[in-house]
Amino acid sequence: MTLKSLIGVVAGLVAITSCTGETKEYTIHGEITGMENGMIYLRRYEDKAFTDVDSALVSNGKFVLRGTVSEPLIHGIATSRDSRYPLLFFLDKGEADVRIDEGTGSIKVTGSPVNDLYFENAPLIRVDNYRLDSLVQVHPASLVGAYFLMRDFAWRLDLKEIKGLRSQFDQSLEGSFYINQIDSLIGRLERLQVGATAPDFTLPDTDGNSVSLSSFRGKYVLLDFWASWCPDCRRENPNLVAAYHRFKGDNFAVLGVSLDRTREAWLKAIEKDKLEWVNVSDLKDWNSEVAVRYAIRWIPTSYLISPDGKILAVGLEGEDLVRKLAEVLEPK
Repeated sequence: MTLKSLIGVVAGLVAITSCTGETKEYTIHGEITGMENGMIYLRRYEDKAFTDVDSALVSNGKFVLRGTVSEPLIHGIATSRDSRYPLLFFLDKGEADVRIDEGTGSIKVTGSPVNDLYFENAPLIRVDNYRLDSLVQVHPASLVGAYFLMRDFAWRLDLKEIKGLRSQFDQSLEGSFYINQIDSLIGRLERLQVGATAPDFTLPDTDGNSVSLSSFRGKYVLLDFWASWCPDCRRENPNLVAAYHRFKGDNFAVLGVSLDRTREAWLKAIEKDKLEWVNVSDLKDWNSEVAVRYAIRWIPTSYLISPDGKILAVGLEGEDLVRKLAEVLEPK
């Protein structure tokens, strides 16, 4: 599951950002190809979800959005309020021209240096040999690198790599939204290293009964974070089922924690995938407090916990999971 960060040289304009919290006005002059009249919706992206910010009438294919912003932040813009995939750009102070093509689903922003840097690098971040550290080294005072770190790289990197990138950002970004996110993630990861005590929690099971992680003390527990809507999770479930049947007993249990959105989908997936162990969820998607506490950046993610509540391993899947379970449960 873990990907290595990739290498490549990037260029663009440095976006110097003030992080004092002072708000600045912005004006977006927009034009849409393929839509004469209607509505446009501006949404802010944070914590893996979008929240509504503003909307405007589209008349003769044109619109204007005005407001205030304290620092450059990723936003989405769409012609449907329910769109789960709005077109992304950095909302920044000052004036910018936005051109949207409904037919191709593309967006172009001019008059915004931070967007010049963002759009130059956005198509490259999943290309072989791209290195995020090159972007940060060349543009340490730009929040573009901090956004990419949290959005596209944090789940692939270990604590040491994340801390290494964090140390390269300019002092001027202290207190900014994305830097605060990185610092929060580092703090949580530091508390979740192998040998640390697994944080306790309580969530309702499929019958609505409260289940605590601490109730499994005395057993090895595989804490499995997953969701019915996650393709990688559903592909991994047969491997987990096979491992469960091989090792289940008085000394081993699986506790599934779902990041599902609806009870119906959650229960249906449990039945279809034959997940016979205890499953819990607060049905809050990525906003689950337990997911935040365990620094879940990608699912499936698992924690193997010892009978005394210590973290033994993180991110076990497939053959790696079977080998580790055999090591602790079938010692030679």
